[in-house]
Amino acid sequence: MTTLKVHNIESAPEAAKPLLEKSKKAYGMIPGLHGVLASSPQILEAYQTLHELFTQTSFNEAELTVVWQAINVEHACHYCVPAHTGIAKMMKVDDAIIDALRDETPLEDAKLEALRTMTLAIVKNRGNVSKEELDAFYAAGYGEQHVLEIILGLSQKVISNYTNHIANTPVDEAFQKFSWSKK
Repeated sequence: MTTLKVHNIESAPEAAKPLLEKSKKAYGMIPGLHGVLASSPQILEAYQTLHELFTQTSFNEAELTVVWQAINVEHACHYCVPAHTGIAKMMKVDDAIIDALRDETPLEDAKLEALRTMTLAIVKNRGNVSKEELDAFYAAGYGEQHVLEIILGLSQKVISNYTNHIANTPVDEAFQKFSWSKK
């Protein structure tokens, strides 16, 4: 049962209405998460802004997916894992990458696996990563900018994952076929 209201454009606070219109224009629907976030127009705007900024980082589609899904899976987000599975498929990310992330198995591509490993180290250790972890990440071909960009992606995912845990946001119909639960 949902514990937080899922707004539509009509029920949303006035300040959230243009933000929900923006979501509808961008996605052809109002994602349930956005409907929940609409109760606080500021958090909805923050989420939309962080999403836009993260998609403008130096990461390609596969790398964006690795960061998003590594965090979603670690946080056991029942809503975001299916949503980002669908998004990854729309972005034409290889199914082997999508499946490995969902199943928490190592990625075949060593560079992407280094990205997944660093993302999880940042999440699990609340940013307290070792010099050895950073050196391994840099040796895989990433740099300081990428560490900071992971933190940007994590900022977006904290908003969505934590909100979905509290709200028990229903998975959008478009993503229900990708339902998931933590093993």
